[in-house]
Amino acid sequence: MEFELNASMMCANYGHLAREINELEEGGIDSFHIDIMDGRFVPNFAMSLNDMSYIASVTFKPLDVHLMVEHPNNTIDLFIKNLRKGDTIYIHPEAEYHPSTTLQKVIDAGMVPGIAINPGTSIETVKEMLKIVDKVLVMSVNPGNAGQMYLPYVGEKIDKLLKLKERYGFKIYWDGACSGSKILEFAPKGVDGFVLGTTLLFGRGRGYKDILADIRKMRV
Repeated sequence: MEFELNASMMCANYGHLAREINELEEGGIDSFHIDIMDGRFVPNFAMSLNDMSYIASVTFKPLDVHLMVEHPNNTIDLFIKNLRKGDTIYIHPEAEYHPSTTLQKVIDAGMVPGIAINPGTSIETVKEMLKIVDKVLVMSVNPGNAGQMYLPYVGEKIDKLLKLKERYGFKIYWDGACSGSKILEFAPKGVDGFVLGTTLLFGRGRGYKDILADIRKMRV
C-alpha cells in the first residue's frame, strides 16, 4: 500500500529548524505541513507567515499550508505570493462566507486547492466543495493543539468520504493523533496521506530517518 507522509512542522524544534528540515528531507518525508492559526478560528496561535516563507525558501519539497484562520480570503494573497506552484493550501469552508472564491484564487495561482474538515463538520455541508478541490484534510481531533486524543467517530466520516473519492476526484489526508495502527487501518482503505506529529514522528528520541523507515515498512 502506498501513502504520503507529511511532517507537521508546528511540532518541530525551532531552536534547530534548518537541521530539522534537512533531517526530515534525508529521511524521505514527502511534504512539510504548515499550520497557520490566528487565535480566533481556533483557540491558539501557531506558525506564522514568516515561518512558512522560510521553510519554502530552504526546501524543494512541497508545502501543505493549513489555514486555521477566520475569513482566509482577506489574507490569501499573502500566502500565495510566498509559496510555489504545486504547493497546497487548505481552508476551512465554515471560516469563509464564500469559500469557493478563496479556492478559485488558489487554483488561479497554480496551487493545489484543499479543504479541511473539522470533526464536527458534516460532509453534507461541504459536498459542493468536493467538486473543485484536489485534497480533503480530515481532522481526527479538534484543531488548535498538538497531542490531542483521536475522536473515534471520525473514522465513519472517512469511510463516507472514501465512497465519494473516485466520483469527485480528490485525495484524502489524515491530520491529528496519527498512530501506526491508524495508518494500518486506513491506508488500505484508500487514505492517501498522513500528517505526522508528536504521536509518531517528533519528540520520540530517535532519528527521523529511522522513524520514517519504520513507518514506510507498513507499505509492504
